[in-house]
Amino acid sequence: MIKKSAIALFDWTAFAIIIFILITGVLTIYSATYMNTGGNTAPLYLKQIGWIITGMLFLFAGASIDYQTISKYAYPLYALSLILLILVIFIGNSGFGAQRWLSIGGLTFQPSELAKLATALALTRYFSDYPARYGYTVKELLFPGGLIALPVLLVLKQPDLGTALITTFVSLILIYLVRVRSRLFGFSTLLLLMLFPFAWHIFWENLKEYQKTRLLTFINPAADPTGTGYHVIQSKIAIGSGGFWGKGVLESTQSHLNFLPARHTDFVFAVFAEEWGFFGVLVLLLLYVALISWGFDVALKARDRLGMLMASGIISIFALYCAINIGMTIGIVPVVGIPLPFMSYGGTSLITTLFSLGILFNIKKKSYLFS
Repeated sequence: MIKKSAIALFDWTAFAIIIFILITGVLTIYSATYMNTGGNTAPLYLKQIGWIITGMLFLFAGASIDYQTISKYAYPLYALSLILLILVIFIGNSGFGAQRWLSIGGLTFQPSELAKLATALALTRYFSDYPARYGYTVKELLFPGGLIALPVLLVLKQPDLGTALITTFVSLILIYLVRVRSRLFGFSTLLLLMLFPFAWHIFWENLKEYQKTRLLTFINPAADPTGTGYHVIQSKIAIGSGGFWGKGVLESTQSHLNFLPARHTDFVFAVFAEEWGFFGVLVLLLLYVALISWGFDVALKARDRLGMLMASGIISIFALYCAINIGMTIGIVPVVGIPLPFMSYGGTSLITTLFSLGILFNIKKKSYLFS
């Protein structure tokens, strides 16, 4: 039985924000796909509700298990994620020009979502177990550097540029938080600037052709309005046509007339903006900002170094997902296939995100108990 104190310590305000965005996501997915429902398969919005129910179990599991206990299994979870990423290379399912999914027992999931969280947890475990009072040296950063490089390279192999970039960015944020020697930081910055042209050349040459096209399209979408620039142009049209108050639920013409691609996944924000307008977008963004601010507040008030780093890594992943997805839909970020948390259709990302935020609930509860 759950003790009353545990219920009282649970942050119901943050939970209410999560539930509100999840309900909004289901309504938007329904609106984006209801005209295309047919056959013997269940509608996507019903599948999403199923994923939400499963994700809620993971959220409460994350909130119930001590985050220090979760940290003890960080390395095994990291190893499991690497094994799954390797399996994707050999037996993964392909789609949309990438090989990112595994099917086990009729369940299809995306291991890179797990790898992203597992890498952050492994890094927090290392930096918590081996603190450096005066900052980390090059030698001390070799092991965490390897922890970052392995999943990033395997994810790039799929290829999944978006997840690889987020994993890298979050890892760099964690390294910044734990500090490196000042001389090392200055030398590393100078070295990176010097090597950037060579690194960019290697990076560019190893990209798939469609990834190169996406980056070039980001610079000038109008260069190919019916081809590579089509997604972004139609997304901007949908968002702009919503006006201030929006066209209303089920009235998103860009979506219903099939102008807007990936409308229930990568570009679900454009559907929402067309139906709810500037006012609805403002409310949604404020909810995301409130949730992100809550997460960083949890990190600041964590009772130990482990909790601070774990909360920082988790909420950084969440914030980057929101920023990159919304940036994609309005054309200020290249299209890299990043879902919008709680809004985009998909099970693996949703469950991983809810479990991650469940850990934040646990970290906050512990900070209250020991304050």
